[in-house]
Amino acid sequence: MRLTIFWERMRAHFGETYADSFARDHVMSELGGRTVIQALDDGWEAKDVWRAVCAAMDVPASHR
Repeated sequence: MRLTIFWERMRAHFGETYADSFARDHVMSELGGRTVIQALDDGWEAKDVWRAVCAAMDVPASHR
């Protein structure tokens, strides 16, 4: 998954403003105690980060 697709999905699910806030501020156990931004900066694949977000936030299958 490209980062552009990842961010499109984040914004589609969380909204333009909250997607950025969530990615910067929400520490997720699914990402080893990292935020989305930290996980991406640490080299996690965007698809794996998106899967973690989906699992943690109960993203409906239609948005995955």
